Amino acid sequence: MSWHLSSWYLLLVLLVGLERVAELVVARRNARWSTARGGVMSGQGHYPWMVALHTGLLAGCLFEVALADRPFVPALGWPMLALVVAAQGLRWWCIIALGPQWNTQVIVVPGLPLVERGPYRLRWLRHPNYVAVAVEGAALPLVHTAWVTALVFTVLNAALMVVRIRCEEDALASLSTAKAGAAPPGGSPATGGATA
Repeated sequence: MSWHLSSWYLLLVLLVGLERVAELVVARRNARWSTARGGVMSGQGHYPWMVALHTGLLAGCLFEVALADRPFVPALGWPMLALVVAAQGLRWWCIIALGPQWNTQVIVVPGLPLVERGPYRLRWLRHPNYVAVAVEGAALPLVHTAWVTALVFTVLNAALMVVRIRCEEDALASLSTAKAGAAPPGGSPATGGATA
């Protein structure tokens, strides 16, 4: 592995880290918007685990490549890089579609309808942002053949998504039962299907 390529991968991981910071800035702004409109927060117990998992992903990418001397294999690395870029595109499409309703935490604003624009108009893809998270979490390490990080993240993320999606669905259901004529299934909750 050449020094130049290592620098390139380091830059890639740092750029993904900066993207996470940008998400947190947007999420904080949107949280203020939601709470000002009576937004109800749920699932705070699993949120620190999400933050730790996503931080661990970035650290694992760098440490595994450096410590295990993982090579860049073009036949794997370039397609995985394309998936990382596509995942970022899908993530920001979700953020833009949800607007101020998107957040990294589960915050549901009573009375707002489910979002049904952007990727949320695809009824068969109820949580498109989590698809972006899963793809990026596997692809980013595999850009530089960090397969252990990809595998560990994928398994832990799958377990965490079971908890997260259940939390979102329960938050929506509790609001739906509180009012008559709840919105039909489909679209996305006001939580945005977020990442940490």
